[in-house]
Amino acid sequence: MIKQYKLRFYNFRLLLFLLAISSIGVVLVGTAREDLMLKQLMGVIMGLVIMVILSLIDYSWISNFQWIMYGSNIVLLLIVRLFGDTANGAARWIDFGFIRFQPTELAKIIIILFFARFFMDHEEDLNSFRTLAKSAVLLAVPLYLILDQPDLKNTIMITVVFCVLIYIAGLSYRIIGGALLIAVPLLVIFLMIVVQPEQKLIKDYQRDRIMAFLYPENEEYTDDTQQQDNSKTAIASGELTGKRLSGDSVASVNEGNFVAENQTDFIFAVAGEEYGFIGCTTIILLLLAIALECIRMGLRAKDLSGKIICCGMGSIVAFQSFLNICVATGMGPNTGTPLPFVSYGLTSLISLYIGMGLVLNVGLQSSLYNKELQKTMSDKKEEYL
Repeated sequence: MIKQYKLRFYNFRLLLFLLAISSIGVVLVGTAREDLMLKQLMGVIMGLVIMVILSLIDYSWISNFQWIMYGSNIVLLLIVRLFGDTANGAARWIDFGFIRFQPTELAKIIIILFFARFFMDHEEDLNSFRTLAKSAVLLAVPLYLILDQPDLKNTIMITVVFCVLIYIAGLSYRIIGGALLIAVPLLVIFLMIVVQPEQKLIKDYQRDRIMAFLYPENEEYTDDTQQQDNSKTAIASGELTGKRLSGDSVASVNEGNFVAENQTDFIFAVAGEEYGFIGCTTIILLLLAIALECIRMGLRAKDLSGKIICCGMGSIVAFQSFLNICVATGMGPNTGTPLPFVSYGLTSLISLYIGMGLVLNVGLQSSLYNKELQKTMSDKKEEYL
């Protein structure tokens, strides 16, 4: 379970990036809502401890429990469906009294772990109809429970991440081409349906967000566009160095509560206003560096499972960051996606740290480490003989 690793194979660069982005997150959450700063700090500390512990546990041993993790994930999502705590019209949380837990955030990590082992076990017959059908069914069960919450953004997020996982696993380009020929027309048909007033495919508030993005000049959707307009105003007002660094005393969009949920969905607006272009660029570069480090370690993984885990975590960080920043800057419809390691949300934060702990362990058992280990064992054998 726990091996003796060589310290020089530990990815301290990734650890440094995570500490930097998490520290920025604590400061920004405190700026948005001072009463949540301590909770965010405690979440970071807890996440770091869990990450370090997991980084020393063999991920191959953990993946042996793939079906237990998959079953537990389904049970948690069923509990949310039956007894979930409702907020803003969506039942996505389990309330334990002292803490609220969102199983969907942990589900992303479990799905990556499960399919990492599943695809490695089916590496030889991945492109067969039986394996593809089985993987589609196994994905569909948690996806349905997440979509039913309703949680469209995470349904789409997990679907996109799954596509990355199966591509990394070695899906045939012929199958990818055929899937695109089917998926693109279906997406066009879906969009044509959801813009209709009486459609039943998505909730009315979800349709309103899409319509507000497509037709921002329409007064009917003013409430949906106002948040993003205020977010863009806040980011633009920060200019190069931001109001905090420049000491600007101009009225703050953030402090005036013109941007709702500025500690979660619109935390990037707080960064733009308080620390300007420099602050925003720093956040983007750190998130990009984390995603690239995950991919780099995936390329050096000892097996396909490790490669999939690393690339899966890198894709979550990249896609969630992209969606959150697109919403804050008005480049996409409002989705309610948190900014990884920055937005307030302890479940999301700790789940990401769990994933990063696994990534660090993959790095500890890289192909370079195994080559050196084999060489050391060979040398010892020769000495013995």
